Order: sequence, then C-alpha cells, then structure tokens
Amino acid sequence: MKIDVKSRVSELRELLNRANRAYYVDAKPIMSDAEFDRLLVELAQLEAKHPNYDDPDSPTKRVGGQAIEGFTQIRHAAPMLSIDNTYDEQGVRDWADRVKRGLGGSGGGLFAGEEATTRFVCDPKIDGLAISIRYEKGRLVHAVTRGDGTTGDDVTHAARVIRAIPVRLESDTSRRLVPPVLEVRGEVFMSSREFARINKELEEAGEDALANPRNAAAGTLKNLDPKLIASRRLSFCAHGRGEVSEGFAASHSRFLESIKALGVPVSPHAVVCDSVEAVLGAIRDFEVARRKLDYATDGMVVRVDDFAQQERLGRTSKSPRWVVAYKYPPDRTMTVLLDVLHQVGKTGKITPRAVMKPVLLAGTTVQHATLHNYGQIRQKDIHIGDTVEIEKAGEIIPYVVGVVRDKRPRDAKKIAAPGKCPECGGEVEIEPPEADPHVVGEKDADPNLETGRRCINPECPAQVREKLIWFCGRRQMDIEGLGEKTIDQIRESGTIPLNAFADIFRLHNHRDKLLALDRMGEKKVDNLLAGVQAARSQGLARLLAGMGIRHIGDSTAKALARNFKSLDDLLDAPVWRLMPMAVNRMSPRRRKEHFGLDEAVQPEYETGLGEDTGPVVHEYLHSKAAKHTFDELRNVGVDLSSKDYQVAAKRPAAGDNPFAGKTIVLTGTLSNYEREDLKEILEKLGAKVSGSVSKNTDLVIAGESAGSKLAKANELGVKVWDEDQLVKELKSAGV
Repeated sequence: MKIDVKSRVSELRELLNRANRAYYVDAKPIMSDAEFDRLLVELAQLEAKHPNYDDPDSPTKRVGGQAIEGFTQIRHAAPMLSIDNTYDEQGVRDWADRVKRGLGGSGGGLFAGEEATTRFVCDPKIDGLAISIRYEKGRLVHAVTRGDGTTGDDVTHAARVIRAIPVRLESDTSRRLVPPVLEVRGEVFMSSREFARINKELEEAGEDALANPRNAAAGTLKNLDPKLIASRRLSFCAHGRGEVSEGFAASHSRFLESIKALGVPVSPHAVVCDSVEAVLGAIRDFEVARRKLDYATDGMVVRVDDFAQQERLGRTSKSPRWVVAYKYPPDRTMTVLLDVLHQVGKTGKITPRAVMKPVLLAGTTVQHATLHNYGQIRQKDIHIGDTVEIEKAGEIIPYVVGVVRDKRPRDAKKIAAPGKCPECGGEVEIEPPEADPHVVGEKDADPNLETGRRCINPECPAQVREKLIWFCGRRQMDIEGLGEKTIDQIRESGTIPLNAFADIFRLHNHRDKLLALDRMGEKKVDNLLAGVQAARSQGLARLLAGMGIRHIGDSTAKALARNFKSLDDLLDAPVWRLMPMAVNRMSPRRRKEHFGLDEAVQPEYETGLGEDTGPVVHEYLHSKAAKHTFDELRNVGVDLSSKDYQVAAKRPAAGDNPFAGKTIVLTGTLSNYEREDLKEILEKLGAKVSGSVSKNTDLVIAGESAGSKLAKANELGVKVWDEDQLVKELKSAGV
C-alpha cells in the first residue's frame, strides 16, 4: 500500500513533538527512547527522499548540523541580574521584613496570622547555566547566555538541538495564548544519569572523564558543534522572564502556568506560599526531596509572586529586591577512617588519600577523600581509626573536614608520612608551607609544618605513568584514544615500550602489537595512531604544559610560547628572561649583581614566573634529563616551534592595562564568565593566573561563595576585586 508521504511526515512530526512535550514538560512519557529514535529515523529518511517537505523546525533538525565558526554577542532586551543569597532561615525572615517595608507595610501575609495580601513562589535553584530564550510569534528567535548580565553569547545553535527547549510554542488549549514576544529565562543542565552515561563512554574510549554535571553542561552549551551538543542530551527548566508582551501574565505563578501550557518545561517542585513560615516549610521539605532528583540543586529561590509588587520593590545596582536565593549548607556526614594511601603524582608529589567506611554523601556512596597533605594531617590530628567528618561542598572529591575527638578508639594509629617514595623507594623532598595552596586560610597553621612530600626520582614508575597520562590529555597534547586505561594496558603488556614521551610517537612502529591487545580493533588503533600523528604538530605551549614540569602549568606554558618562538629560543634565554617582572622589582644594585643588568627589562617578556620559580624552571630546562627528553622528541618528529609566538610590538606592556604582569587568583563563582574563559582572557592581557594565594599574588578576583583563598588574601593584604570591578576594568582594557 502506497503511503501518503506528506501526511506521514506531518504525522511523525506531530507525534515526535508530542513525545518531547510529554517527556520534558509533563513528565509522562508516551513512548520509549528506542521507539522515539525509530520514528525519528523514519522521518529523516522521508525528508531526505522528499526535500520539498523540509521544515527548519522539524524534530530531525534537533540532532545537529554544521559547526559554527564562533560566537556573536546579543544584548538582552531586559538585563539578567544576579540574585542575593542567604544561608539561614533568619536571612529569609530578614528579607521578608524588607519586602514588607518596601511595600509600605501593605504587603501583609509575611507572618503567620496576618492577612495574605503578599504571596511568594519558591522555586528550586538548579545548578546549571543560565540562558535567555526569545520567542517571536511563537518561534524561537535566539538563545543567549547570561554573559555580563547586559550582553551574552548567542547559543541559538545549541538551543535548537536541546530537545527540552521547544523551537515552536503551541498552546495545549488555544493558540491565542501565544504572545507576540516572549523571553523565558532558565537553566540548561545535565542530569546525573546522562553525566554517568557520557563518562562511561569516555572511560571506555580511554578519554578523560567530565569533571561534574554543571561544568559538563556549561562546556557543552558553549561548544561550536551542534552534533556534539545534541549527543549530550542536555535538559532545560524555565524559572523567569525577560521581555514579554503586555498582558501575558500578572504574577510569577501565573507566568509559569502559562509557559508550561505553551510547552516550556518548568519545575514541578515550585510552590506558592502565603507566609514566610510557609516559605521556610517549603525550603525544609525540598531539602529532603532534592536528594531523590536526577539533577543537582543547591538552594531554593524565593520571590514575590505579584509582578506589580515586584515593580514597586525595584532593585539595587546588581540585584532585584523582590527575590532571594536560600542556599543549602554543604553536605557533611561522619564515617570511620580505615587507612591512608600514599599516591605519587606526575611531578612526584606524594598525596595522602583517605580510605573510609563507605557512607552516603550528596546522593553518592563515598569511600575515599583527599587529606591534601601531611601538614594538615598533623594540624587536624587525624589518626587511622578516627571518626571523621567529610564534606562535599561543590567539590568533585570529598575532603576530610576534621575529627570527632571524643569518638577516637584506644587503638587509633598516627599517620606516618613516608620517608621514602612508596612507589620506587627513592629519596623524598619535604616542601615548605607556601608550596601548597590547601594550607591557605588555616589561621592556626604552624608555619614550620610541612605541606607536602615529593619523590625526586624522575624515573619513578608512578611518575612516569602519571606524566604519560597527563601528556596525552585533552588540554595538553590531546591524543584521542590514549587515555589512562589504554596507557596501562600497553605498559602492562610488556610487548610495546611506553616509558617516555618519545615512545608515544613510536607507537606507529607497533601497530600489529597494538592490534593484538584486548579490545583494540583496527578502527580504535587507527584512531589512536592518527591522534599521535596530529600531536606532533601541537606546538610548544601544549608540549610544555604536557610535560609535567614543576611550576609550568597551562598558563605559564602559554606565556612562554607567546614570548619564545621555539624551544631553542627558550633554551638560549638567560634566566632573567624567564622572570622579568620579578627582576624589575629588584633594586638596581641587586639586578646588576645577579644578572649583570644595568636597567629594568622590557615588560613584554613577562612569563608569569617569579624569583623563586624562574630559576627552578631554568635549571630543569638545562638539566641532563630535560636535554635527553627534548632530543628524543626532536628525533621522533615533534614540532618544537611555537604557534603562539607574538612579536614584541603585539605583546601587552605592563602599562597598557591593569592586568599585564600581574599574578591573579580566581575564587568563588562568577556570574559573567566561565573560569577557563576568564583565565584565557587574563592571560592574553599579560597576566598569570595562579591557583593559590601567596605573598607573590598581586590580585584576587572573588565571586560568590569565595572561601579560604579570599580569607588568605585578606590576611596577606592582597588587593581583592569583586566581579563588578573586574567587568569595569576589563572594559577599560578593551575587552
């Protein structure tokens, strides 16, 4: 029987759109994922055979198209403001009192027993990435990230492939409900289940796992490839409004009901409350309920329901007065410390890792936690056998907060720091307190306590393994298919040498042996070897960042590559060229005595290395071990030139902007920037972005929930900027 193609195409589109709405909006799926995919394939085949039925809003367009070249910026029709936070119930009560006063005492309903003339809406605070989606006449026009609150990045290419975001609004009752202009604000996020699925696939492919769902969602949304975005199955939940045609809704609760009727997902956990006591009850109830959700939440947003009352209350320079975010305290629980493992990293650093009695924390079973260093173990007086408190406040890996002293058993054992490397038995170096960032903020720390131990044997097997894994990583040499498991498999086979960086580039000589390994088919091996070949031309910055050299992280490697056109140029440089700003801070006499310099050096040579770290790096670069490594890499065809070299005229001079030559630390959550994006911006302006605060730090940029780094900055008298100051200074620097 011949089918009516046009009717079948329309039927499939309607059915698939209805399935999306049932799944994301109504939470009542009408078909399985397999059935959805089968129907989607059928529709795609019909559209391919009959291009005259093409429709840009078809469900088949939501699997991704061509990658875009870059982001453009769009100004928000109404600004996306930040929300003030509170961390306790009294803070909510104080906010409610301010609302009452702001409404001239006519708000009412703020306390039990009063007439309910002011209502509130409590909406879960999803831990995702904020965006604004604009519809005109019911069709998606563009989607924009929050950006600086005034202007954001155009991510329409991403929104169109996220199935939870409708590309066309259609009311479940009447099309007349679709307003001419509707901007919905909400969170793009990744479910825990989807996060686990992706990481499992990455692990099986031998690639690095994603850090956490929020970072994964943010990175996915800002990706330029719609196909990758579609494959990540991001979700969306609306929680607010931007520009909206007049008369659409008079209150927030009515707004949520109306956009849900149009097919926009909203939280099923949003509740309307008539008093502050009801608000606090909703906050307490949701703290229990959120543990069972398949996505991360960190608080409850409480707002005045009536839009007219919101207008009367107005806003401060950065936040509306009619809304507040209650943040739940970090997850903390107690368990027993069973043992301590001593792990050796790529730079030889030995890190103590707690092995604990398994316990449920923040929805996952936890058995391991970081102890940071041996100085903290002594300071906190942690013994094996102790009952310890562990916390997971935004951290990927839980950490030990402290010890419950009155529960210490009689047979508790002190934790002995290793005198020899636990892997190779080699000599161990004890580091001073300033060398470890985790001591920051410990006001009662003994400055004489060690903060870490380091194996100084460069041939330590543990270091070699960790260095190889790091070298191949996505942000270093980016060798696809050569992850931790594959490296271990090759090394354990005993048939293929893999003990140095140069051995990676000799793997093409062992293709048959690679094919003989378990789960190493032709496609996987060929992809791996192609990744190795591509890595030969990654350039100096990625090479230096990947080698695991002490004091050369990603930002310092980029700075060196911007200032030296090749490895040979870098090796020919005197030590002062590796730390020019530190040299400039010296007195003329000292500068002359140490380096034979009669005057200050040109600031365009800034690299971010200081008086303590520059000589260490210079010494390593000219060591016998480094010379052997560089010679081997050169012999296997690795490009040792810089792709990032900038001639002096193009380098940022210290006087050109307030960031050039500065060592900057970022802490807390920033509303306008992703951490890595901001880091790159600052580095291009000539700054070095460090992970820890010390006496050499010039500036700390503190976002929301800044912790120990901010405390350390205040203690040392380091200059601190909030995000508003950062945005102002970046604009003055032309960013």
